[in-house]
This record gives sequence, structure tokens and C-alpha cells, in this order.
Amino acid sequence: MLKLKTNKSAAKRFKLSGSGKIMRFRAGKSHKNSKKSGSRSRRLKRKSVLSRADTTRMKRIVPYL
Repeated sequence: MLKLKTNKSAAKRFKLSGSGKIMRFRAGKSHKNSKKSGSRSRRLKRKSVLSRADTTRMKRIVPYL
């Protein structure tokens, strides 16, 4: 069987947690941070779990994650 190609841009954006879930970064942290509150900035800094529907798609894009 052939080796599958990994989508490199997706591999850089998503990481695997210790329990095997795919983690993603939250959007909205790159610029215009002065108007955002501190609690909002701290919440955006944390990673979140990818939804189940997107997880199946991500397994196809990044097979060796």
C-alpha cells in the first residue's frame, strides 16, 4: 500500500493531546489585542478540542498525527 501524503499546513496547526484528541488553537489572537479584555485574551490563548465531525476529516488530511 502507498504512503499517504500529509497536509503540512494542517500538521503545523493541530496537535495531539495525551488522551488522543486533536487540539486546535483559537482564532482572534493575532492582532487588535489592545481592545480585547484580559480574560478574553487568556481564553483565546488556550487550546480547545476539535469537534467530532472535523476530527474524522482531519484524520484523512493528517494521517500520521
